[in-house]
Amino acid sequence: MSLSCPHFSISIRQRSKRQSAVAGAAYQSGEKLFSEYDGKMKNYRYKAPEVVYSEILLPPNAPPEYQGRQTLWNAAEGIEKQWNSQLSRGIIMALPNEIPQEQYAGLVRDYCMEQFVAKGMCVDFAIHDKHDGNPHAHIMLTMRSMDEQGRWNPKAHKVYDLDEKGERIVLLSGEYKSHKENVVDWNNQGNAEIWRAAWAAAVNRCYERNNSPVRIDLRSFERQGIEQVPTVHLGPAVSHMEDKGIQTEIGNYNREIKAHNATVKSIKRLIVSLEAWFIGVKEKLAALLAKEEKSPTLMSILNTYGSIRKQERSGWSNSGKQKGAVLDVKFAAKAFSAMNALGICTLDDFGHLIDELRPLLDEITANEKQIRKLNFTVEHIGNIQRYKPIYDQSKKGFDKTKAKYAEAHKTELALFGKAVRYLKANKRGASDLDAYRDQRDELKNRNAEIRSKLLSLNLDAELILEIQQRVDTVLNYAGEAPADEKKSIRDSLREPVPESATSRAGKSKNQERE
Repeated sequence: MSLSCPHFSISIRQRSKRQSAVAGAAYQSGEKLFSEYDGKMKNYRYKAPEVVYSEILLPPNAPPEYQGRQTLWNAAEGIEKQWNSQLSRGIIMALPNEIPQEQYAGLVRDYCMEQFVAKGMCVDFAIHDKHDGNPHAHIMLTMRSMDEQGRWNPKAHKVYDLDEKGERIVLLSGEYKSHKENVVDWNNQGNAEIWRAAWAAAVNRCYERNNSPVRIDLRSFERQGIEQVPTVHLGPAVSHMEDKGIQTEIGNYNREIKAHNATVKSIKRLIVSLEAWFIGVKEKLAALLAKEEKSPTLMSILNTYGSIRKQERSGWSNSGKQKGAVLDVKFAAKAFSAMNALGICTLDDFGHLIDELRPLLDEITANEKQIRKLNFTVEHIGNIQRYKPIYDQSKKGFDKTKAKYAEAHKTELALFGKAVRYLKANKRGASDLDAYRDQRDELKNRNAEIRSKLLSLNLDAELILEIQQRVDTVLNYAGEAPADEKKSIRDSLREPVPESATSRAGKSKNQERE
């Protein structure tokens, strides 16, 4: 089972970029629409096979004729008179493969109604699926609000500035000082984070309804505290050298980072998914157990899951019941062994695991940022030492000779000039090359140690996700069960910690004492 880390992007169609809202609507709906602005037909019928659903959602005060896609977007474009007008806002977001396709429309519709229509926007959305494992939704939003009669409001209005007495301020020109204020706050940058978080919450609720352990988090890696290490843009000069087969510090760094990210990224995603899932688990446990009760053991959860499944198999054949019971016991034994090796004995231990791994992931991120800076420094100092003779030679002779020499060595001279500017701007000395290399190598070694430690944990994402699913099944079942059955489940979750188990909380306390 894969962990989700879906795409979610926001953009604005602008007339200054020769973009068209009508064309955008035709594209995402797979239709042929006429644009009144330029008098041209926007034909995207070839996209129709991948459009599995489309719908227009309107606020109560919108004219009913705006249910027509062509009418809506021609009206939205027609009100915009400026050469640089913003015509529409667009959102593209991945849809979860783990959820049945027939649930996509309801998921997107509910999200749009809550986040956009409720605030007065007209929404046009479509669901695309090429059957390539990448289902996604396109959403188009209007940029202006409407009054009660369904007429477009201005985007901004004039507000007069007042002095401390509450009177208008008169300028030297005789006019009153004023400024413009937006009628609505739809363009506020903070909305992007709100919309992303709301979509993540909607998808996670859908996952939960479908008994899927997968959870998503649409915050950037940096906001999550697990920023993925970026590679460095090579630039034309460095790219030219790499193309010739000449390895550079920056090129080597990028190769190392790609290999490093392949391992660390999967662990980061697992921790993010665990973190989101664990928040929901704590809420369910709080509703099920008394405050003073300890966190249930993993074994008690798995045993309770086996009991629930046994009831569900009551109508099965004896052979089927036996096979199901054997599989449950085998999985419980495998899960207990693997999780005990990680120090996970109770559900709370998942939280302890997250708390222990977060600082290591943060340290990797901080180290890589510093390594990146040091790589730039080492690369530039090396270029100064390497190309200083060429630079000196370029200053000798007559102008024609110098120009010819400079043209023949423009790559080397460009790298030399860039290096000089970089060291000057960052106040770095060209004589400290060995010290910078030592510092960089020390950070690399530390990251290698952390990476080795993370790998030694042998985190089995498939197994952990299956455990999550069984935990969710038990807690969801308990939450919906009658009072007497709920009491029975609570009793089954009070099993003591097995003597052979090693709690991660206990490990942490022992480490603190040591």
